[in-house]
Amino acid sequence: MAHRTGEQHYSKLVDRLNRHPQGAPSSKTLYKILRILFSNDEAELVSTLPIKPFTVEKAAQIWKKDLTKSRMALEKMAGKALLVDIEQNGEKQYVLPPPMAGFIEFSMMRIREDIDQPLLGELFHQYINVEEDFIKNLMGQGETQLGRVFVQEGVLSNENALHILDYERASEIIKTASHIAISMCYCRHKMLHVGKACDAPMDICMTFNVTGSALIRHGHARQADVSEGLDLLKAAWEHNLVQFGENNRQGVNFICNCCSCCCEAMIAARKFGVMQPVHTSNFVIQSKTNECKGCGKCVDSCPIEALTLVSANNKEKPKQNKVLIDQQLCLGCGVCIRNCKNNALILEKRKERILTPLDTTHRTIVMAIERGMLQNLIFDNRVLWSHRMMAALLGTILRLPPVKQVLANKQVKSRYLEALIRKLDI
Repeated sequence: MAHRTGEQHYSKLVDRLNRHPQGAPSSKTLYKILRILFSNDEAELVSTLPIKPFTVEKAAQIWKKDLTKSRMALEKMAGKALLVDIEQNGEKQYVLPPPMAGFIEFSMMRIREDIDQPLLGELFHQYINVEEDFIKNLMGQGETQLGRVFVQEGVLSNENALHILDYERASEIIKTASHIAISMCYCRHKMLHVGKACDAPMDICMTFNVTGSALIRHGHARQADVSEGLDLLKAAWEHNLVQFGENNRQGVNFICNCCSCCCEAMIAARKFGVMQPVHTSNFVIQSKTNECKGCGKCVDSCPIEALTLVSANNKEKPKQNKVLIDQQLCLGCGVCIRNCKNNALILEKRKERILTPLDTTHRTIVMAIERGMLQNLIFDNRVLWSHRMMAALLGTILRLPPVKQVLANKQVKSRYLEALIRKLDI
């Protein structure tokens, strides 16, 4: 009976994770992961927590526990980076981060003895890289995605530099962050345990602001200053790593420095490029055909195989090649330009600017609208029967195509919704 009850707790935890737009499809591998990360009691407690940030008083009310026991449970889970504790309006609040970017990465961002990281690395690889449903669910639904690519600023021309906004510069995210936390790259750490890690820098993962502060406070990352952050950014550029960060304009919580072989965002962009799993920069690569020598260095450096070598059709030089660019796949990161020694590649502005949500709240709401999950955010306390009933009703309405199309049109997702968020300060 106890075993069956434990299974129910993990099943309810999976249901709770999947009420968030960044969920985790159920599988046997996921259950194995959750059993390593969450104790049976923690799974039971977390399964009832709201999606939005909550106080210890709110948790105590939901759990029907006293404040002292509730605070101890919350602090223990925050110490394990299962929850993130934040200071908001002078009050301490907690939030269950989504699996990604969230507690999956946090579990591998430093060497730990309290969990079996080698086994966890193997399970993450199985769940994310082999089974693939998780990545398809996370990055293959809707128009609005978790992350976006930052262009490598060193390859910007003077003209392009005039058209790039501050929130599109990784350097500006670093300079304006309230906290900068540096930790081990989850992706390469995971691949290390399955014998597939590359030699790219490991201690180069960046977390910022309130989430960075929480990771520093609990020893999951170390604090860095702006100077070190910019130095690490330079090191990432020198190793042809792509800056992939949170898809917000304000309060960006992370920037990953991604290699093509280990990092899930790049693997997703390569495998599922037609689904547009990653938001590109507002630039795209163009080739200056007359300058191209067909050396292939740009092709080798492209993290998602958007560049290929084809025949230049030169009768005088039948073996000469030229680069062909798939602009639908191109991330606009600029890594290839840095590696072109013949000045044969340039960045051009995209014809249509990529829309970036205001902040995490804005992005989460838009993702929920697009995925037909807005009811989960509106009726967040699922302990209440009235909320469960209303959530089910709204969920049914949102699954009707005409209504979903109205709710998800660009005006609602951008200007009106953003104005409401600003006004309500949510």
